[in-house]
Amino acid sequence: MPDAPVIRITADGLELPGTLRLPVDTRGLVLFAHGSGSSRHSPRNVAVADHLNAAGLGTLLFDLLTPSEADDRARVFDIELLAARLAAATSWVRERTDLAAMPVGYFGASTGAAAALRAAAMRDDIGAVVSRGGRPDLAMEHLGDVAAPTLLIVGSRDPQVLELNERARRRLTTTSDLAVVRGATHLFEEPGALDEVADLARAWLLRHLAGPVTAP
Repeated sequence: MPDAPVIRITADGLELPGTLRLPVDTRGLVLFAHGSGSSRHSPRNVAVADHLNAAGLGTLLFDLLTPSEADDRARVFDIELLAARLAAATSWVRERTDLAAMPVGYFGASTGAAAALRAAAMRDDIGAVVSRGGRPDLAMEHLGDVAAPTLLIVGSRDPQVLELNERARRRLTTTSDLAVVRGATHLFEEPGALDEVADLARAWLLRHLAGPVTAP
């Protein structure tokens, strides 16, 4: 797909830049929530987004924090703030006439996964959530309110995060699954690991965001 223009999402009186990609006959839209120390340019999230675009899913990657906020550790781990920003981006989508009826899902990584789950607990219009190497435990008290089918993806060589995800899944009351990528560490840098993440995410999101085909 050609390079997409930068869009601006307003939240808390701030303008947060993002990249919106809509394939022909888009089947659903996935909003990405990056982890701490990252941004909309995360190479891992961009790679997954490319995979989803090829499957007919639109993607929105945007910065949850401004550059100055990203240097503030308290902001980086403020899940309520991050979730509110993600919810604001979802409202921005719903206010666009060409996207208003689009099935919407979330893809979150690390702390962004907690933000995605918290935002999903706040809204009733989220069709699916995928967590990559996520910290769902940071939204533990809200997991019972998540209605969106949720897939947790963790590397087998990321034992602490795997244990946290196992605990989180027991707290979820919605349809859920825990996929363990064998031989992968936290960042899924091993050969083929990120491809497996992308395949798992694509299958889950296509399954749960199957709605009317909508042209961009």
